[in-house]
Amino acid sequence: MCRLMLSECEKDEEMEIEVTQQDQKKQKGKILILRLYDKLFSMLITHNQICQIQTQLLTDGQHTCRIGNLYVGRVQNVAANIGGAFVEIQKGTMAFLPLSEKKDAVLTNRSADGTLKTGDELIVQLVREPLKTKPAGVSAKLSLAGTYTVIEHRRTRTGKIRISSRLGAKYQHLYQNEASLLKIAEQFDLIIRTNVASAPDRSEVIAEAGRLASQMSHLLSIADKRVCFSCLHQNEPEFVRFVKNCYQSDYDEIVTDEPDICELLRADEQLTAVPIRFYQDERLPLYKLYSVETKIRELLDKKVWLKSGAYLVIEQTEALVSIDVNTGKYEAKKNPEETYLKINLEAADAIAAALRARNLSGMILVDFINMKQKAHTQQLTEYMKKLLKQDPVPAYVVDITGLGLMEITRQKKNKPFAEQFHAK
Repeated sequence: MCRLMLSECEKDEEMEIEVTQQDQKKQKGKILILRLYDKLFSMLITHNQICQIQTQLLTDGQHTCRIGNLYVGRVQNVAANIGGAFVEIQKGTMAFLPLSEKKDAVLTNRSADGTLKTGDELIVQLVREPLKTKPAGVSAKLSLAGTYTVIEHRRTRTGKIRISSRLGAKYQHLYQNEASLLKIAEQFDLIIRTNVASAPDRSEVIAEAGRLASQMSHLLSIADKRVCFSCLHQNEPEFVRFVKNCYQSDYDEIVTDEPDICELLRADEQLTAVPIRFYQDERLPLYKLYSVETKIRELLDKKVWLKSGAYLVIEQTEALVSIDVNTGKYEAKKNPEETYLKINLEAADAIAAALRARNLSGMILVDFINMKQKAHTQQLTEYMKKLLKQDPVPAYVVDITGLGLMEITRQKKNKPFAEQFHAK
């Protein structure tokens, strides 16, 4: 890693950056949904940066396999040596089901006994798209998600209401002992999502949970009457799920220049809390207005420049993601330890943002600038843990390796943005 020399105007620059950051914290972002490069892009933009993004091919048809779809599938092979079963969910489409979930399986051609056999027909839910050589992933733990709540069907239920860990004691008190919700929890697992903090009132949350519970009951009642390979439940389009999965506290408006999408969003009863605006200007398309092409190029670039002049190099391989922090143009002449700490903290902000925006997951190794003081290393570790808690996708700092690398893990959900972008 490069050594640093302290800039003369460092303090002035830091004060300007600090003021800017304070102003930005007051601002909320926007969700944009638009067409570009023969794809449909859904993105959350905050502080003029892409915070979260998802793409889908415009060729996707009505019967495309979507994350969240429920199928009546057939077990083609039980592979106990790898702890899984291969389930055919559509003719010629295989998916991997962990054997650890066999006790939750809802069988449609025989009585459930906690085992899985070749030829068994059961309800599965698509939870992961195929990743290169790996097949799609399915689960026997069935769920339906709304804006504020999630209903899950499992054979082993606690009867309790689970509240998002990101919600405070106020919401624990408000929903934990709500009689209407407890009644639902006797039948299904019920989760109160973080977005409940933005709900207009409690009745809205209770009504949504009731709708989802009724829908799940209906699906379970008709499953054994459907033929194998039937799609029992077609999940919402990806752009709708994207909106519902974003924290409502992160944005104050949804903007699209697609009239059919605007109409569909406005018709959704669960999206009435946020304004949905139809943008129309032939001279200045929506993607030009927000410089989307430039922002996408930045997301696909391996190098990420920081305001200090330092930069990150992000490399994605089959096995892991490596991130290297370099001092770059940053200059320092005195107190290098403090300087290294400042750059590393700034890099931590950029890394947390990059993981979310690029949807990087699995094992992530970060090579920060080496610091001699253990207190500084501890401060950096705690700061990174705090940043990762804000990620909607579960992400954790595992440890600092013997070589001084920070090891992070982030749950795999959907494909990385680069893979989505280059899909054909």
